[in-house]
Amino acid sequence: MASTSASASALLHHVRTGRARSRAELVALTGSSRNTVSARVDQLIAANLLEEGGRGWSTGGRPPTLLRFNSQAGCVLAVDLGVTSVDVAVTDLSAEILATVGHPIDIAEGPGPVLAEVDRLAQGVLAEAGLTPADVCAVGVGVPGPVEFSTGRPVHPPIMPGWHDHPIPSAFGRYDCPVFADNDVNVMALGEMGIAGSTEDVLVIKVGTGIGCGIVVDGQVYRGAQGSAGDIGHISVPPPHGEPVLCRCGNENCLEAIAGGGALLRDALAAGLPVTTTRELVQLAAHGDGPALELVRNAGRTIGTVLASLVNFFNPHRIVMTGGVAQAGPPLLAGIREAVYGRSLPLAARALDISVSAAPDLSGRLGAALMAIEGFLDEDSAYQVARADAGSIEAPTAR
Repeated sequence: MASTSASASALLHHVRTGRARSRAELVALTGSSRNTVSARVDQLIAANLLEEGGRGWSTGGRPPTLLRFNSQAGCVLAVDLGVTSVDVAVTDLSAEILATVGHPIDIAEGPGPVLAEVDRLAQGVLAEAGLTPADVCAVGVGVPGPVEFSTGRPVHPPIMPGWHDHPIPSAFGRYDCPVFADNDVNVMALGEMGIAGSTEDVLVIKVGTGIGCGIVVDGQVYRGAQGSAGDIGHISVPPPHGEPVLCRCGNENCLEAIAGGGALLRDALAAGLPVTTTRELVQLAAHGDGPALELVRNAGRTIGTVLASLVNFFNPHRIVMTGGVAQAGPPLLAGIREAVYGRSLPLAARALDISVSAAPDLSGRLGAALMAIEGFLDEDSAYQVARADAGSIEAPTAR
């Protein structure tokens, strides 16, 4: 019996992630017969998704022919949709960015105008990369609110008025390919795990206008029963000065209403700091401005009190901070670590690593690309692709 799946999709995944580099290694990894593995590898080569080239080390017989994933077999569109800006990228099938563009938006303008702008930007990056809509195999979209993953529809998103139940995939009909939409923090979590993935339990915390948590269990994003797992921005925390703080969701004293980017800007303006955006406040803190540092550190402490409870409950290997406010770096991290290590159980915190993302501004685009790539190359898609003629990729039916 095979020790692991030997489907075309699974074999492709092993080569893509570097776990296997030859037919022999795939046979050893899956426990399947040489004939079964060879037949499926030949299908993937015919579909232009795998390539042969070069010889590996011999263990006594003829040196094995090496296999390589053909990341140029198609491209995906990656959309990182924020409250005040959007980034759109086109990547190859290894999530290598070929062209990207960012643009200010106001998410509250609603899905019509915002997605029309996204469509315009997407056509621009495709042209810049020398590609056409026919080259697009899949689209991945990160959205700053709860999303029903199976349909790509936002569900009562607190900071996206007018978006409830809007079918986001319908805006990408010109590409005639599958479209995947998810909460932006889940998407960022995928980006943080990277191409090779992970087997760790990780919390990815986005601190931007809102605050959210991507939950990674054994290397897989955990979405919960309806897709709203990790919505920590609306956990109640004590207000700093005892006065209740109204959140845009309608409740009082939510974490993001007290420690999110909008709250930081509100407090900075009240303190007379010379800033007009959260980004400017973050830059001030990063340059060592005392009052800005204190605001960011205090936000970190507040976020840390919530994270300490999550650490006690979930016991992750590590916590990764990302998002616009996370770019403040050390002061935010100092406040978070102080609260987490001070309030977590010794066993849960003993080996816990808390860090800032190496590329907090890129994880959204990378994750959206990986979501699209993984969705395109899943069991059903890879089966359809493997049936396609050499050089022509048969995309699955659009959602």
